[in-house]
Amino acid sequence: MTNLTPPIPPRNLLAVDVGLRTGLAYYDQDGRLQWYRSRHFGSPAHLRRGIAAIFNDLPELSWLILEGGGTLAEIWKREAKRRRLACQWVSAEQWRRQLLLPREQRHGSDAKSHADHLARRVIDWSGAPRPTSLRHDAAEAILIGLWGAVQTGLLPNIPAVIRH
Repeated sequence: MTNLTPPIPPRNLLAVDVGLRTGLAYYDQDGRLQWYRSRHFGSPAHLRRGIAAIFNDLPELSWLILEGGGTLAEIWKREAKRRRLACQWVSAEQWRRQLLLPREQRHGSDAKSHADHLARRVIDWSGAPRPTSLRHDAAEAILIGLWGAVQTGLLPNIPAVIRH
């Protein structure tokens, strides 16, 4: 007998720490980090063109998770809407509350340091290439994406190996 059930389209997620210096993290349909990077766009016009190029390279993208606001976030949102992607905004406080212990969030510099360590655990757990260096915007994008993977149902919860 032939299987007549259509295949489920891939559901991938891009997490963005918004800014002209932007952190990006791409998760596959299994909730695993595939790649991460930091990119400096230099101007809103370069950002606009860069976003289009990023989305063109990710044809299986379903979700966009943004941390950051203002006019730069609006550029991301407009392009996501044009491409019919689900887009969600999260504050740093929201994802940090889910992923970091209260004592790790007391000071901004502490939160960034702990985010770096946690992002490296996500990289190891996912089997993504290890970084030679990891900028804080890329580390935060990794954690924004982990938060988003749980929120969208790509992951049922934060894997125990990543937790403290």
